[in-house]
Order: sequence, then C-alpha cells, then structure tokens
Amino acid sequence: MDYSKYKVALPEGQSGDWRVEKFTISEEEAKFDRLRAAISFSNRGRGVDPGNYTRLFCRGVLVMSDTPAEIMDHRYFINVAIGNVLINGLGLGVVVKGVLLKDSVGKVIVNEISEDVIRLVAPYIKDDRVTINHADAFTWRPDGLRFNSVWHDIWNDICSDNLEEMKKLHRRYGHYLQKPSYQGSWCRHLIER
Repeated sequence: MDYSKYKVALPEGQSGDWRVEKFTISEEEAKFDRLRAAISFSNRGRGVDPGNYTRLFCRGVLVMSDTPAEIMDHRYFINVAIGNVLINGLGLGVVVKGVLLKDSVGKVIVNEISEDVIRLVAPYIKDDRVTINHADAFTWRPDGLRFNSVWHDIWNDICSDNLEEMKKLHRRYGHYLQKPSYQGSWCRHLIER
C-alpha cells in the first residue's frame, strides 16, 4: 500500500516542550528495526521502511511519526470514517489528513490538550471542514453534536495501562454516536490480545 498520501508536510519547529523534526531511515536501519520488531511481541509487524519521515517529541520522548507502521495503526479508522468525525488527539495530523481525503467525511472536530501541538500542527491543516479545539478528551462536551466516527489517540505508548482510559472514553463518547457509527482507540487491538 502507498502510505505517502498520509504523510504530513510540516516544517521542523518547536513550541514549549513539543518539537517536530524530520528524520531519515536508511536501508540498514530499516533492516535492524524490522528484525527487532519481529522478535518483540508488542511491536510485531510495526517495522519501519527506509525513507524520509516526520516525528513529534514531547520533552525528548517520541510521541508519534508518519512512518508506514504508525499510519497502519490508524488505517482502519481512516478507512471506516464517514460523516461527522471526532478525533481526540491531534498529534502530527496524520489521521486528520487521512479522513479529509474521503468525500464521505463531513465535519471533523479535533480535541487536543496541548496548545503547543496546536501551534505546531494546526496552521498546516487547511480545510474548512476541520475545527481544532484546545480541549481535554475526558472533559470536553460536544454541545449537541453527534458523530458517526470517533477516534481516540491520546497515548504515547502501546501499553495495557491505557486500556482503562480507552474504556472510559468509549463509554463517554458512545452517547454522542449516531448511526452508522464506529468508535476506536489507537492500538487497542494490540493491548487486548
């Protein structure tokens, strides 16, 4: 599959504790990464292909990238998203970019808790269908809005410790779904194995 249509066009930059940076994965690094992913239970199938990418850090900790492995984590949601879409967590804007490629997507609401991430990413999302809120996914109220598609991506790591928060968000936003509908969380399928 060609993942290039989901890659982001953000410049390098920093705002507060957050930093966007470009990086390159060589063929040798990709081979090593695929080998490491193959022997790691939690990272199986998440190797990185050689190429040029963008990544987001917070206080020196990698939060996300636009590598094919990371895009694959979101691809199912991007494929099923229709109608009014809610995305909790802006990150690099990969999921936003993906759903905006679809004619079947109407309004897209994004909640992002970090003003710094909004400063770094929001100016490069130019589509009238998108509203980006500085808001916490656990407390934001949709004020009468209903959604067909909801995606939660607020965690830095694939970790079973995130499962309770995922369940809490699914219960909370289940009340705002309208049919047809889908609600999911980043890498929940890997955690529940």
